[in-house]
Amino acid sequence: MLKERSRLWNFIRRRVADQTDADDILQDVFYEFTQAYHLPQPIEQVSAWLFRVARNRIIDRFRKKKEVALEDLGGSDDEDGCRLDLMLPSPDAGPEAAYTRAMLLEELQHALEELPANQREVFIAHELDGVSFKEMAAQSGVSINTLLARKRYAVLFLRERLQALYEE
Repeated sequence: MLKERSRLWNFIRRRVADQTDADDILQDVFYEFTQAYHLPQPIEQVSAWLFRVARNRIIDRFRKKKEVALEDLGGSDDEDGCRLDLMLPSPDAGPEAAYTRAMLLEELQHALEELPANQREVFIAHELDGVSFKEMAAQSGVSINTLLARKRYAVLFLRERLQALYEE
């Protein structure tokens, strides 16, 4: 089991950038293994089963982070707050993370194209370009409250439009 533990740890670590998250996933996998040990039917290929559970836990972790990212969008003009581009999985976190990131960005692009132009511009400026609402208001002459409302409508639309990604 020690051999499997180190292989499993390396598998997880190549796909998850944060060591704490990787530790949590490894612990979840072994916890699930201990629970499955008590099932009436034994696990025939333990190694394959462990890696499949680890892969599923990694995907679950990315989904949770994505859900938090979309829920936290658009309510404050906090310079240190969450930005969408920083909440996506890192392309350097392994092939699954890179694939997930590319798929999300592609779907986001399609969804953004469906937004009204004023909502799309505010969302892109704030979330992707990092422009504050104060700066946008100064540049455009539109009030901060109007910009916040446009972003909120954009977020609500995007949340609904991209919901299918979370359910997959």
